[in-house]
Order: sequence, then C-alpha cells, then structure tokens
Amino acid sequence: MENKKLIEVKDLKKYFNVGNNAILKAVDGLNFFIREGETLGLVGESGCGKSTAGRTIIRLYEATGGEVIFDGINVHKLDKKGAKDFTKKAQMIFQDPYASLDPRMTVGDIIGEGIDIHNLYTGKERMERIYELLHTVGLNREHANRFPHEFSGGQRQRIGIARALAVEPQFIVCDEPISALDVSIQAQVVNLLINLQREKKLTYLFIAHDLSMVKHISDRVGVMYLGTMVELASSTELYKRPTHPYTQALMSAIPIADPDVEKARKRILLEGDVPSPINPPPGCRFKARCRYATERCSQEIPEFREIDKDHFVACHNV
Repeated sequence: MENKKLIEVKDLKKYFNVGNNAILKAVDGLNFFIREGETLGLVGESGCGKSTAGRTIIRLYEATGGEVIFDGINVHKLDKKGAKDFTKKAQMIFQDPYASLDPRMTVGDIIGEGIDIHNLYTGKERMERIYELLHTVGLNREHANRFPHEFSGGQRQRIGIARALAVEPQFIVCDEPISALDVSIQAQVVNLLINLQREKKLTYLFIAHDLSMVKHISDRVGVMYLGTMVELASSTELYKRPTHPYTQALMSAIPIADPDVEKARKRILLEGDVPSPINPPPGCRFKARCRYATERCSQEIPEFREIDKDHFVACHNV
C-alpha cells in the first residue's frame, strides 16, 4: 500500500515584478505531489526555478497563483497562527552554509531559535535537546558555544541540518544542500540525510544540480525547465528511460566510471541559450534548443501528461 500524499502542488506560480512593468515568471504552473516518507528530487539548469519553487512551497515566498496542499491544508491560505504551526512541520536546509547562519549567534542559539519560538523546551531540557541534535548530526556538545566562522563548510551545513531538525518537522526542503561543499564532504552529508530520513520518517524535497547524487537519494525525480516541469518519474525509470529531449541531454552529461563505456557514449549537446523567464516564448519553452521541434511546438504549450504509470512528460513528440 502506497503512503498518503503529504504535499500536493497544484498549478503553482511565483512571479516577481522586476521593474519597467516586466514580470519574471520564476515558477509558472508546477504540478506534482510528494508521498509521506518519500524523497522527490528536483533537477534542472541554474535559473530554472527549482529553489524558488522550494521556497514558495515552504512559504518563504507567497505564491502568485496555485495551491500548496500540506496534509490536506492549503498553506498559502493560513492565518498567522496557522502559518506558525506550519513552520514547525516544514523546514528548510539552505544552499549556502556560510550565509544561512547568523555570524553573531552561537551555534547553540542558532539551533535553539526554533525551539524557543515554538516553546518546545526550556532551561536544562532545552540545552540537552541542543546537545542531542549536535550529536545527531555528528558534532560535539562543546560546539554549542562556538560561532559559525569557527567551522568548516561541511560542519556549518551539519549545523543547518540540526537547526531544521530542532522543531521535529515532517517535511524538509533541501535546497542544494551539498553544492557549496567539497566533493569529499558531499557524500557524508547526503548519507546523513538518508539516515535521518529512516530514523525520523522524514519527507524530503531534494533540489540539486548533481544528477548522480539525486539518483542516489531520490525515490522520484522531477526535471524543471524555465519555470515548468518537463518530466517526472521514479528515479529508476527516469535514469533508465529519459523521454523528454531536455532530460535526455541532461542524462547524457552524467559521467560513467568506465572508460570504455564513457568513450563510446554519445553526448547530446544543446545549442543556444535558455530563453528569458521575463518574456518566455509561446508554445513549448524548450523548442529553440530542441532537435525534434516542429511547427506545433511553436504554437501549443505541451500538456504535462502521463505516458506510463507514474511517468509524466510535457512534450508533443512523445
């Protein structure tokens, strides 16, 4: 029996007014769901709207349109108290472990901030909880009195993970949590996230550039291009049978650790640049870079449809 849907994103839009009557359509009609205890990976080029989508889902940004349903409740319709309760259930691990921690606060106060806001623990119990969280992410209780600048990038990201766990959330948006880290540290942080998910039955939205790492951690993977979802399938299915031309190009760029296979492989190179999200082209947004584009692609927006069980693609030519 499949787990229930914890998050449902329906036609989500997030636009920004960038001046001179120009509207930047960072997220423009996203549709997907995440089941309880599942990890959904979200991939795509820089500027495709992945991080904006994550921040809008968690309500760091107010949605321009559409709905985010969390456990049956539309989070963008919540009042002040409801929004505060939601922040206890949903947290975020940020991309930059340097910018996301207040340099004037000790590690203990950074981790304890959420505990204080939600009145979860006080006094001695509060400090014991902070020590427990530090231990959970592989740090020591002595680290509680230090400041962020005294730690390496990997250690800072562990502090960020401890802060997210402090309020005992159900759902965490991991916004490129490994992209600013050394390669040797990336696997450690990803394995920590996997272990925490098993222990605490967490649900993740894992946003990343590294396609091989996304495959390692994700149950299903969605591919974004210029604010929209172009393909969504199980991790195994997507990597074995990429269907959208953009997904195929992304998958062809993943290096394979076999020199003979790598040498024989044909890389799909995309021509041209990503169109501007301020003035996206009519029809399919990928058509200018697609080797299969037809006249229909210039006129009609492709429907995001199910071509196989739980395999969705937005392409006229599939």
